[in-house]
Amino acid sequence: MTSRGIRMTALALGLGLAGSAMARGGDPKQGDVNVFLGGGIGGYTGDLGGLSATGPTWGVTLNLQPYKMLGFEVGYDGSKNDVTDDRFRSAEAPSLMRHGATSLVKLSPPFMERVRPFVGAGLGVSYVYVRGAGNGPYSSDLMEELPLAAGVEFNSGALTAGIRGTYRVLVDDNFADAAVPGDASGGILGTNLTVGGRF
Repeated sequence: MTSRGIRMTALALGLGLAGSAMARGGDPKQGDVNVFLGGGIGGYTGDLGGLSATGPTWGVTLNLQPYKMLGFEVGYDGSKNDVTDDRFRSAEAPSLMRHGATSLVKLSPPFMERVRPFVGAGLGVSYVYVRGAGNGPYSSDLMEELPLAAGVEFNSGALTAGIRGTYRVLVDDNFADAAVPGDASGGILGTNLTVGGRF
């Protein structure tokens, strides 16, 4: 990991810890802490999108809500995208497996609780490894990310559900540089459904 990656990871974890401290500062009430699972579809954009297919995404998130309009998230997310590079026959093409950690700051209208739209931005880091025989010009890589999210959460008692879209700006994405002339550019775009509990 580069020194820049270490700094970004430390800052991401710091945001999550700061949110946790704020959330525990007052009297606890239902909805202060949400834990939910997510699943959906996602894919790469730009040059990276031309080399890979849309695939499944998954994750688990801890959401801390110290105020109605301000929330903090830390979580794990993963994805799988098959390589569609013409240099591979379909039976031999590898897949791109991604495992990442994300920290997000969320803003919501302060007067909405049961139906809560939100926008968010944060920091993340992902490890992409190339699975399958014949990796060709692809190699495993550690990437720093800037996730941008928007969505709607539906809250009722101890339950929460929602839908969100996330675009991850890839700060460092070298795993496919050898597959195209120059540096391969792009991001990661995904849509997830979430469901979980509120405490």
